[in-house]
Amino acid sequence: MSIIQPKTSSGIEEAKDRPAEFSAAEIGAIAHLYRGEVYRSTAWRTRLDNTTNWAIVTTGLALSITFSNNESSPLPMILVGLLITAFLFFEARRYRYFNVWRARARLIETEFYVPLLRRQGHQHDPAWAELLANDYCKPEYHISFIRAVGRRLRQNYIWVISVQAVAYYGKLLIHPTPLENYQQLFERATVGPIHGEWIILCGIIFHTLWLVVAYVTWRQDMLDRKRRNSDVAMG
Repeated sequence: MSIIQPKTSSGIEEAKDRPAEFSAAEIGAIAHLYRGEVYRSTAWRTRLDNTTNWAIVTTGLALSITFSNNESSPLPMILVGLLITAFLFFEARRYRYFNVWRARARLIETEFYVPLLRRQGHQHDPAWAELLANDYCKPEYHISFIRAVGRRLRQNYIWVISVQAVAYYGKLLIHPTPLENYQQLFERATVGPIHGEWIILCGIIFHTLWLVVAYVTWRQDMLDRKRRNSDVAMG
């Protein structure tokens, strides 16, 4: 006759603390949820690429007009800088949406599928499930608008803006004839009643500002990663 040993209080507490594994139906539901998040992140990624394409096309068009002949005005390169800024803001807004779907999909990959593939069970860390559930109950952006601007700037737009700057100042230096003195530079930069000195100064401030935004937001991203107490995070 076997004797059944009663469960100790510590054993009961251990069983309560141990997270329950997902059932087969729940695993299937999470798989469908993951596919949905990947689809949404892919759709918003395409929208990001479209905005970048608009910025590149308009910059190319401005280059063609500006360098079509020696007498062409450098004004299109100034105007395209404003268009690039507008496209950057559009893309930053779209990136905030994309980042929500991307973060959710990535969280499911690292906290659900990775333990599953390593035979560690379905509940590697119960914190990720709670985090994901809260994100569905109270959806919100994971990063601020300015940080989204900084990320898109570092990844794509810094190169477009650099081309715009080099093309503009290059136009002033070589057309209609190679530059001979600084006074000629200011004369060529003059736009209507606005003196060239002010145009050059605004251009320097414009490009310096983007460099500052790129660096400051990069520092914020780095500090945010260091401040996280857990590897389970979104955004």
